[in-house]
Amino acid sequence: MSVQVNVHEAKTHLSRLLEQAMSGEEVIIMRSGRPLVRLTPVASAPARRVLGTAKGDFVVPDDFNAPLPDNVLAEFER
Repeated sequence: MSVQVNVHEAKTHLSRLLEQAMSGEEVIIMRSGRPLVRLTPVASAPARRVLGTAKGDFVVPDDFNAPLPDNVLAEFER
């Protein structure tokens, strides 16, 4: 089921409309009789990443900060 409201009604009843959208109803905000936006819930936030889980998967080479070879630098200037 879809709920359609005008902008003024959306401003007045935003909390109620948010609850409806969170419960799965489609809420469409209209302006001048034309659909403007659809309220939809945001997917659950992804789990927080744990630092250090890839430890040892990559080792920074000793020459990481060494100047690039001339042929590679020349490609940047093409």
